Amino acid sequence: MADKTHDHAGHDHGGHGSHGHAGPDHAAHSHGHSHGHHGHGHGHHHHHIDPSAGDARIVGAVVVNMALTVAQIVGGILSGSLSLIADALHNLSDAMALVIAFLARKIARRPANEGMSFGYGRAEVVAALINYVTLVIVAIYLVYEGVIRFFEPEPVTGWIMVIVAGIALVIDLITAALTYSMSKDSMNIRAAFLHNVADALGSVAVILAGTLVILYGWTWVDPAVTLMISAYILWHVQAEIGGVIRVLMLGTPGDLDFGQVVDAMRAVPGVTDVHHVHLWQMQENEAALQAHVILEEGAWGEADGIKAQVKQVLKSGFGIDHSTLELECAHHACDAPQLIGHG
Repeated sequence: MADKTHDHAGHDHGGHGSHGHAGPDHAAHSHGHSHGHHGHGHGHHHHHIDPSAGDARIVGAVVVNMALTVAQIVGGILSGSLSLIADALHNLSDAMALVIAFLARKIARRPANEGMSFGYGRAEVVAALINYVTLVIVAIYLVYEGVIRFFEPEPVTGWIMVIVAGIALVIDLITAALTYSMSKDSMNIRAAFLHNVADALGSVAVILAGTLVILYGWTWVDPAVTLMISAYILWHVQAEIGGVIRVLMLGTPGDLDFGQVVDAMRAVPGVTDVHHVHLWQMQENEAALQAHVILEEGAWGEADGIKAQVKQVLKSGFGIDHSTLELECAHHACDAPQLIGHG
């Protein structure tokens, strides 16, 4: 994890240019890193996990969601409402999402070790992916059940739908309130939070469907609402899952412009060019960079100072605390270098 500082005054171990073409998963904790915990520019903030913040709220949310799931399933069976059972299944996925989020937070706090030299912070990113995939599976299942109910309609008791869904809505809102503030800084908690928001809207839709059944006997509204819940879930997933995949695929942080970062490095006095640049996210809120930096002729004696200045530009301008820089003199630079990747 990033809590351990290894700043050796800007020196690469073994002299300049000692890191070669190490892959990104060897870069973030190399010598020469500056691991401060200051606010970053460009909207990129470095938040470390509070070992205890929010655990009690997550546990409370799991308990009420499990109780609600049981109540909704019973109510769905008694009323014959598919949308109520659909809402119950989604609510069950809410509870499981919170359990996964809770366990991931616990794992993420473990310190780095020889087997996991980067620590366990990405456990939360993996948990977020699991929760989004689960949401997709739930949505597909609800589509299947909704279509079948259109062709094989069953009697529905509207009052039970409305009462149970009303209770569900209250609990959904309570759960959302418990996790909202935590969701702002964690894609793991945000995935669980979106589970709950979708379920709250599902409860509203079930109340509407039950009301229409009571007033007009429109039983077809029940499967129609089920399909609407499914569509809403899928819409939310496609909006959020990209960021999770980006982190796991070592993609450039979404809030950083690759070109701007490179231009800022090239603008440092004494630097003629940079290449072999890798910019990725260690985990959700930690950006890292690895690059080869070519120094001007005659500037090798100032290499340490130039390197320190490049690191400072990366940190202050873009919030990149983890940077591994291999220095090259203009006469001994890589042949046919590529800006991105190796070549």
